[in-house]
Amino acid sequence: MNQPVRHGAMRARNLALVLGEIAGGGPLTRAALAELTGLTKTTVSSLVADLLSAGLVAQAPAARGGERGRPGVEVRLSGEHVAALGLEVNVDYLAACLVDLTGAVRARRTVRADNRASRPEPVLAALDRLAGETLAGVPSLRVAGAVLAVPGTVGERRVHHAPHLGWRNVETADIAARLSVAPVAVENEANLAALGELEFGAAPRDFLYVSGEIGVGAGLVRDGGLLRGSSGLAGELGHVVVTDGGPACRCGSRGCLEVYAGRGSLPDPASLAADDPRAAAACRRAGRALGLALSSAVNLLDPGTIVLGGCYVPLFPWLAPAVEAVLDERLGALRPAPPALVPAVTGPDAAVLGAAGQVLRRVLADPASLA
Repeated sequence: MNQPVRHGAMRARNLALVLGEIAGGGPLTRAALAELTGLTKTTVSSLVADLLSAGLVAQAPAARGGERGRPGVEVRLSGEHVAALGLEVNVDYLAACLVDLTGAVRARRTVRADNRASRPEPVLAALDRLAGETLAGVPSLRVAGAVLAVPGTVGERRVHHAPHLGWRNVETADIAARLSVAPVAVENEANLAALGELEFGAAPRDFLYVSGEIGVGAGLVRDGGLLRGSSGLAGELGHVVVTDGGPACRCGSRGCLEVYAGRGSLPDPASLAADDPRAAAACRRAGRALGLALSSAVNLLDPGTIVLGGCYVPLFPWLAPAVEAVLDERLGALRPAPPALVPAVTGPDAAVLGAAGQVLRRVLADPASLA
């Protein structure tokens, strides 16, 4: 098992075609795969043999009934050999998540850490140790790659600015070189959280995901894909100004949403459960600021649904009424109704799940990458 897949360019495309059908509709027999792909049964059998050898698929234990003659053996995705690693550096924790090819989480570890005003080197060293501990728990899995989520703007092969970490102009190649697993890509945390909600949660194919952490970010998903912007920096909802001349923000501007609705401005959910009026008032203030920023985003982007994630999930019952009131007030004249406002279902795992999901997407699109 786990031998390299050998092929030319056409064979690589056909491998991806067959693997995509198995991933999207499996288990499937070789005969069914030939019918779905338009390839000959002989070609399909050869491709399936390569995928079996690479550990990407496995023979299903039961054959499909209802066919004349000898029943065909079904083939399904295998979760026993190939996996993806999602990593996250956030302000107060590090996280790692190992997901197999079927989308099952095989290992998940989080450690608390104060990463404020940090240098990348010690943080990445700690993350590398965490990744190693996570992988050691499932030694049978071959890691196809990793993606790292960071709370900052990422584009043009660098982390431009992660203000709460204190990182500026950090080359992604330098980050990757400090992590033992390879290959490693780096992406904005909110973008990956949006993809995590798309692939592992209950979100539709068109939505605006809002990540509530120390900072506030957003990811816009259109037709199942992420809208990144011309330089990859789209989604900085936390730096939309909601009060002209308001308090200073870490980005250098004033009156940004992040000042009013970041985690540092929000109460503990336990205080709200205890009917603390000050906590309820803080949620109303944050919800109104969030509604102001979201109303501008809706007018510009027209998302079908707004998903609140991160620290907004446990606070959703108290935040949502204020957000919805502002959306109704500011959008009612332009559209029949504001977008639906819903809580995320992936919780704190959204970004690491989305990170691992990006690796899995690449494997499914190009099985030859494992050669």
